Order: sequence, then structure tokens, then C-alpha cells
Amino acid sequence: MMTLEQPGGKMVVELVGAFTELTERMSHSAVLSSSSSRLLFKALKLSIPILHSLPLLPDGRSPLSKALSLALILADLQMDAEVISAGILRQVIEGGAISMYEVRDRIGTGTAHLLHESMRLNNISSKVEALDDESASALRKFCLTYYDVRAIILDLVLKLDMMRHLDSLPRYKQQMISLEVMKIYAPLAHAVGANLLSLELEDLSFQYLFPYSYLFVDTWLRSHETGSKPLIDVYREQLLRSLRSDQYLTEMVQEISVEGRYKSRYSTMKKLLRDGRKPEEVNDILGLRVILSPASGVNSSAIGEKACYRAREIIQSLWKEIPSRSKDYIMRPKVNGYKSLHMAIDISENGRTRPPMEIQIRTAEMDMLAAAGTASHALYKGGLTDPEEDQNKYAKTRNGVLYVTGLCKLRSSAIINSQAKRLKAIMMAAAELAALRLKDFPSTNHTSLESDHRNRVFRLLDKNGDGKISIEELMEVMEELGAKGEDAREMMRVLDSNSDGSLSSDEFDLFQKQVELMRNLEYRDVQCKSMLNDKLQMENSSGMVQVYRKELGKMLPVN
Repeated sequence: MMTLEQPGGKMVVELVGAFTELTERMSHSAVLSSSSSRLLFKALKLSIPILHSLPLLPDGRSPLSKALSLALILADLQMDAEVISAGILRQVIEGGAISMYEVRDRIGTGTAHLLHESMRLNNISSKVEALDDESASALRKFCLTYYDVRAIILDLVLKLDMMRHLDSLPRYKQQMISLEVMKIYAPLAHAVGANLLSLELEDLSFQYLFPYSYLFVDTWLRSHETGSKPLIDVYREQLLRSLRSDQYLTEMVQEISVEGRYKSRYSTMKKLLRDGRKPEEVNDILGLRVILSPASGVNSSAIGEKACYRAREIIQSLWKEIPSRSKDYIMRPKVNGYKSLHMAIDISENGRTRPPMEIQIRTAEMDMLAAAGTASHALYKGGLTDPEEDQNKYAKTRNGVLYVTGLCKLRSSAIINSQAKRLKAIMMAAAELAALRLKDFPSTNHTSLESDHRNRVFRLLDKNGDGKISIEELMEVMEELGAKGEDAREMMRVLDSNSDGSLSSDEFDLFQKQVELMRNLEYRDVQCKSMLNDKLQMENSSGMVQVYRKELGKMLPVN
């Protein structure tokens, strides 16, 4: 008799558990259709045994863990069953365990189409040579014209998952990916209305691109804490108790939740440095969100709105409201359909002045719209419709649907290994070794000097002058640096994009541009840190931040 401890029994448990959690999250505000349920069940049943057979990912997770993580994010965004199924099956396709045709035949044409679109997005980065503002803007416009909006949501979630697990990559690779996310993906998420995705992508990119600046902003935001418990938790618990103890409110709703958040770190830095605001002029450092789930019924929307206004009255009895900064987006929704009550609360106490706290009040349905953005809500009704019905609608309205895409395919996984950190240091040192010999070449033209220096670095490494750096030549310079032969072979695999066994001047030039980019990022980080310190006055005489100093090491990415 099979037991749950056996592989088959364990997979049944995983299948049932994953299906239950996904459908519960998808049916947050409505009833999930039977065909959507069948689609998800088929995708999970097909994927789970295959994902179990695949090797661990470079970040140490199992492919099944990543697939379910992607699916849960998509479910929280209230995407439809086809998108969630594509998110699950993406790991199966990447593992080479099943073909796109098998997905079409066994799962459905719509899911196969989304997988195909998402796989096409991997090569979009090749369409631009530099990630400057102009190129990034042009690429976003191209994406918005030619790709399925659901594919971009899936691609954005893939990038978010990648950004949440960057620790396994070397420092320079973290920065390259983060720069692409900051320039392309975060603005793209904003463009399709997925604002929560956009904010988290910005903050994660900010942390990896400018770690010291991020630390300063984060520490300043947390400096408003008092006592052992975070201030945001104190206010969240106080508000939740008051809401749940109100009999009139609890008669209208079946569930009350209060979420707390600090202001986006990246947004805070922009306000301090780009907008030139003083620290005391940066508002909404703390924020609470009240989410009310009215009892299901004919008038649930009207009851939900009434409950929101009752919650506002309770908050007004707890704290002093700042009327000039409060907004009613329920009575007057935004153009994109966004609904919520916004309140600004004065939380200064005992002579200590604090920036106002923002409180948002909304129903679960309003929150779903705000989280998923207008694209998923308006076009696909939050993943709660019949996928067969959606497929027919999609076939009829294809030219009228917004098309979007993503960017950035990871290059060879060879760099993600135990030698990655040492390899990066050797690569940097190799460029510097040659560059040090070039200091006696003056020039009045900075641009031509920079290009000439890169060419001369290449010529110094290309000892036989045949226009290519061979593995033997690379090993020779590695020996000068005290490195081993396998490091040269590893570096060759990383930089040799056409796999011809040697490095051309173009391939080496791309590497040097990346080196220069990393140096510029580090220089900019030091500049931003200095400017933030002048505004926030965070350092003591030892040069360390005063708050959470002991956490400095774990908060910064290491080389």
C-alpha cells in the first residue's frame, strides 16, 4: 500500500496543496470557473513529477519551488488560469522535459501561446546596444506594440522572482541585471498598471545598484522607530483591534485585514536628491492599508463601499486627520478605475514630530484592481473567467489588445558557480593589468582616448597580433595574475559569445564596457551616499551609520 512518505504519495500531497492554495487566492472576490480549475489541475498534474526530476537551480531552490512561487505571485495579481499555468510550465519547458507542442495538445492552445510569447521575450535585450534612457524608452514602446499583455505580466513576475534570488550571482552580474530591470522592467510594469510590481522591482534594483545609498535611506526610514517593536506594527495592531471591535462594521464585512509598509526606498531617494526635498518634507514614510471583504450577495459592492466609510469614521476617532491631504477615490474614481479612500494622519506624540502616516481603505475587489493593474482587470477580469471564453474573445480582439514584452535573458549559467566571485576579480584584474601600462598615452579627445585605450588593452593581450585572444594567450595573462588555467577557460566561456574558442575585439570591448559600467555605478553610489549623508546626517565620526550599524554587513551585497 502506498504511503504519503513515498514519492507518489508526496506528489499527490503537493498536487492537492498547490491546487488548493492557488484556487483560494484566485477566488479572492468571486467564484472560480470549473474550466479554469480543470486547466490549473492539468498543468500541476503534468508539471509536478517532471519538476521533481530536474536538478536544483543555481540559487539552490528546486524547480518545483520556483514554479509554485511564480504561480502564487500571478494568482495574487488575479491573473487568469492560462497565465498561471504558463508560469508553472515555464520551468518544465526551460528544463527541456517537454515540448511546446505537447503543452498545446495536453494543456491547451492559450497556455502554449503564452509560453511561446514569454520565451520570445528572452532575446529582446539584443535590440538595444546601450541601456540609456532613449534606448530604453524606444524598447518599451516596441514592447507595448507587439506583445501580448499577459506575456509581459508573466515576464515581469519572472524578473521579480529573479531579483528576489540574486544572491547566488557574482556582484557584477547582480548589477547588470538590476540595471536592466531598473531601466526596462520597472517602467514597463508601471506602464501596464502593475504598480506593486513596479515598486518592488525598483527597490530591489536600487538595493543592488547602490547598496550604500539604499542602506542610508533604509536606516533613515527606520530611524523613526521607538522601542523594540517596529512602529508600523504598533499602529497596525492598534487599528486592527479598533476595527474588529466595532459591531456596526463587523456586521457588514466577513473579514478585516490591515497591512503595513514603509515608503519605497527608491521613491524616497528620488524625492531627497532629484526633487531636492528636505527630510521633513518627505511624507507618507509609514503607510497602512485596510482591506475589507464584504459578505457575498447581491449588494456586496454597495455594502463594501459603506464599510469603507465606516472604517474611515473609526480612524478619525483614533487619530487626528489632515483633511487637506485626504482623497475620496470611491466617490470619484481615477480614470483607470482605481477606487480607495486615502487619509493622512498626524502621528506626532509626546513632543516628537513625525511625518504624517497615510492610510488607504478599500474592499478586497478594489485592492485586487490596484494590485493587478488595469491590464489584467479590464482585459481578463482577474483570472475569474472561463479560459475557453477568454480564448474566443482573444481571437476576436487580438488587434485591439495591448501587446507588451520584457527584456533580459541570462547569459551562460557557467558564471553561476562556486568560482564566480574569484572569476569576476580575475576578469577585473586582467583589464586593469593592461590598462596600467597605458598611462603614458596622452590624448586631447576623451572619447577617442577611451576607445583607443580599450583597443590597446586588447592588443596587449593579443600577443601574436592575429586579432583574437586565444585561450593560450588568456592563460598566459592569468598566470601573470597568479590564477590557474581553469580560470582562463571559465572566463573564455563567459565572454566568448559566438563560441569559436577565442575572444574577438568586439567581445572583449563589450566586457570592458561592463567593467567601466560597474566602476561608474560604484562611483555614483559613493556620490549618492555622500549627498544623502549631508541631508540626513546619518554618520558618526567613525563613518558608520548610527542606526542598525550591526546589520551593515548582511544588508550589503558582497563581491
